[in-house]
Amino acid sequence: MVDFFSLDQIRRIKVGKLLFFICLLFVSVGGFAQEIFLPPSDTYQPNRLKTVVITEVATGVAISAGLYFLWYRKHPRSHFHFFNDNGEWMQMDKIGHATTAYNIGTIQYDLMRWCGVGNNQSIVVGGLTALGYMSIVEIFDGFSSKWGFSNGDMVANIFGAALFAAQQKGWNQQKISLKWSFHGSPYAQYYPEELGSNFFSRMLKDYNGQTYWLSVNISSFLPSNSGFPYWLNASVGYGAEGMIGARTNPTSINGRPIPYFPRYRKFYFAPDANLFSIPTNSGFYNAATYLTKFSKIPAPTLEWSQLKGFHFYPLYY
Repeated sequence: MVDFFSLDQIRRIKVGKLLFFICLLFVSVGGFAQEIFLPPSDTYQPNRLKTVVITEVATGVAISAGLYFLWYRKHPRSHFHFFNDNGEWMQMDKIGHATTAYNIGTIQYDLMRWCGVGNNQSIVVGGLTALGYMSIVEIFDGFSSKWGFSNGDMVANIFGAALFAAQQKGWNQQKISLKWSFHGSPYAQYYPEELGSNFFSRMLKDYNGQTYWLSVNISSFLPSNSGFPYWLNASVGYGAEGMIGARTNPTSINGRPIPYFPRYRKFYFAPDANLFSIPTNSGFYNAATYLTKFSKIPAPTLEWSQLKGFHFYPLYY
């Protein structure tokens, strides 16, 4: 991580995105020697569970220590307090929190089932793990004079974890998924300290280039004999553009004038694919496509915004 970001950049990264990459670390625990990636086990596997628990506890400690030394130690501490950031970034950060919590829950559930833990217990562990990891950040914020505990962030975290748990309990599958995609935007060049100075930091910090998707598996809502492709999803997306600052755009930064950019929301409709649902005997394919469960597949996309109306992209990510 430090190869791509300076310490000052790391302190400014929204933690929801950092935890998104922690999701990928969780995935790596189980899949190193399997022909099928994270298959549920019919029998309890204590050694697997021990490996998962030790790895996750170590990860949690490392995250907490890293956040403190790289971020919070640089700012004065205060009594625990709340901070209302619901008006920032046109709520893109809130959707990011929900998406991160949802995906942490699904990964934790898959790991628990791979360890042979029962279905109901795995649902509980998945939801609590998502809320636990996301709450670490909010508690640190609550004791920092620069920030504060965000009720909006916690509501988003709870929504993401609940979306996972409710589907797994009610349908025993995830018919509706929260996903993420990113493309470069022209806005980061005007405020690289806030929006990122290179591609990797902009992936995490530039909300202008991020899109969050609600991806629906259509065949799961149809009769089993419908013949509809089981891997094909329909997705709706949300994004925003024109944001140089969190609430408003500055007219100048460090004495440099900033052009006027209208801030506006964008909505998308596009097909998506659940590649992981296509069975193969390739361990590499299964591991690679597992990661695509969290990321929207590039596809032809229709965009609508109040500012620009309809626009069609032959390929959008």
